Amino acid sequence: MFIAQQLKKENIGEYLLYMWQIEDMIRAFDLDMSEIEKHIIKPYNLPDNQRKALYEWYESLIDMMRCENVQTKGHLQLNKNIVIELSELHNELLRTGKAPAYSAKFYHILPSILQLRKQQTDMTISDIEICFSFMYGIILLKLQKREITPETTQVQAEFSKFLILLSKNYQLYKSGELEFF
Repeated sequence: MFIAQQLKKENIGEYLLYMWQIEDMIRAFDLDMSEIEKHIIKPYNLPDNQRKALYEWYESLIDMMRCENVQTKGHLQLNKNIVIELSELHNELLRTGKAPAYSAKFYHILPSILQLRKQQTDMTISDIEICFSFMYGIILLKLQKREITPETTQVQAEFSKFLILLSKNYQLYKSGELEFF
């Protein structure tokens, strides 16, 4: 919760990937609050008020996962909303040309996005979600200590640069420094 709050302020891309990890971690503990408390919350040795807040945060995420029927796969609506918001910002940045470096980086990685799109069953998935899904897949491969090809590592580096630009433009937009109207 504390990490999520900080990331949401500083880097929306890292926040989203972190929240996807939290969803999977909750699933790994079978949405069992007692296991989450034992393995995640207690080791932090937090003051009682912070421990209670963290407990309630995980508990609310579990409740949302159950209500939204994403106990085994998928993402919470609050995380989907971030992807939608970033996709809308992405489209505005391309449409208006207000961030030439961003547009240039996007068109640089577009062939990789199109290649990944061919592997999707859902053709309505946005370019932004494809990028985040790819980056999250890399995280999972690293956690599993699986081999990553040099080509994939190169694509990861380029996507990372692109998502950093997206996150920076998001901060500018949220602060009012970047306007479209």
